[in-house]
Amino acid sequence: MTAIPLAKTHDLESSSARTGKLTILVVDDQATTRAVVKQTLFASGYAVLEAASGEKALEIAEETAIDAILLDLKMPGIAGIETCRRLRAMEHYQATPILVVTAMQEREALTEAFDAGCDDYIAKPIEPIILQTRLQAHLHRAELYNQLEGVRRNLNRYISPRTQKMVEQYSGTGQLPPPERLDVCMLFTDIRGFTQLSRQIEPEHLFNLLSTHLARQVELVYQYGGYVDKYAGDGIMAVFEGDDKAERSCACALEIVAYAKQSASEEQDHQFAIGCGLHEGPVVIGNIGSPEHLDYSVIGESVNLAARLCGFARPMSIVVSDVVHEVLADQQQFTFASERHVAVKGYSRILKVYNLETGE
Repeated sequence: MTAIPLAKTHDLESSSARTGKLTILVVDDQATTRAVVKQTLFASGYAVLEAASGEKALEIAEETAIDAILLDLKMPGIAGIETCRRLRAMEHYQATPILVVTAMQEREALTEAFDAGCDDYIAKPIEPIILQTRLQAHLHRAELYNQLEGVRRNLNRYISPRTQKMVEQYSGTGQLPPPERLDVCMLFTDIRGFTQLSRQIEPEHLFNLLSTHLARQVELVYQYGGYVDKYAGDGIMAVFEGDDKAERSCACALEIVAYAKQSASEEQDHQFAIGCGLHEGPVVIGNIGSPEHLDYSVIGESVNLAARLCGFARPMSIVVSDVVHEVLADQQQFTFASERHVAVKGYSRILKVYNLETGE
């Protein structure tokens, strides 16, 4: 069995990382009991650490990554139940197997032990085969849990928070949620002249530059309370919900353009000239596609119009619809100019749009 990676907030000095063995912490105030358990665990290929008290166990747990804990219930000082409770309060031990060791006369304390967060118990005197079997089973479950958590953490980097929530609900109920109609503000970004840049810059260098710029855009979207629905080639499609969605999306767009201007002045060999388009209106959010391959996305006229407005944006400029302008016209923090009427593909009527001034 391979060492189980622990989810922890800081690096711990782990003997399992050095030896390749799983590390078991044996907590018991009786040296004889610790010696017997240690011999059994050594024979099974584990690394073993010992603690004669709850206080020492907590100290070791803070300094070293432990894969499982055998914990005696009855000890002087911090007793086993309180030690278990404190271990579970540590973020990096919330899923670590904790098995309490108890004598027959202490069995009435098991309810408290399980309430404190232990996973199982082993009765004294300890039978080696029972210890090995139960410990191995809990370590295996912990390994599976950590593998799933690792997949989940990595998957969360590829999908939006709204999609994550939907998938979790679907996993619990087995039923896809129905499409939902919402009023949102859509923000599209695009790099002007990207095709020309791709001819001038080596692909690997261009890829890294684009990744850096998009990463900053994504950071700003989440900073302003939106989320990225998808990447659109060399830009993003972001969604903002809530009462102040237009305000937050425009503030975000201004910072995206400001970052692009700053980068352009610092990097002499190229310029990523950003254009942005924003529109507020109703959309439908739901699952699109076949059961084998679904896309949880935002669709509707408001999405299409925001994308079209992005196409009208000149380098380092932001074009907003008359709806966004009307919502924010009285807010002094935003300045709108260049009112004009444009013909948008797919629309029979002429639309009024504005530039959101980005400053010099």
